[in-house]
Amino acid sequence: MGRRLYVGNLAFTVNSDQLRKLFTEQGEVVEANCITDRMTGRSKGFGFVEMATDDGAKKAIEALNERNLDGRNMIVNEARERDAAPPRSGGGGFGGGGRGRGR
Repeated sequence: MGRRLYVGNLAFTVNSDQLRKLFTEQGEVVEANCITDRMTGRSKGFGFVEMATDDGAKKAIEALNERNLDGRNMIVNEARERDAAPPRSGGGGFGGGGRGRGR
């Protein structure tokens, strides 16, 4: 089973195709995605790469962590599972608004 890697501190000019090409030098890449802002389409400066093998993932971390890409030193490590977001209540727990509040 492959490993999902976090790639941070990316220049805002780096795109998913560049990530794929860079990581392919270390092993087979299943998927490469730069995370972008939904409103602007601009890169958020990080992304994720899924390598086909554990060996490829380990090789990529060793070879690419702290490597300079477009003027910035990338951070490459194994991605952590996303924490479950707390449920949104929508109200913030401050009770009803309005004037007087029962006074």
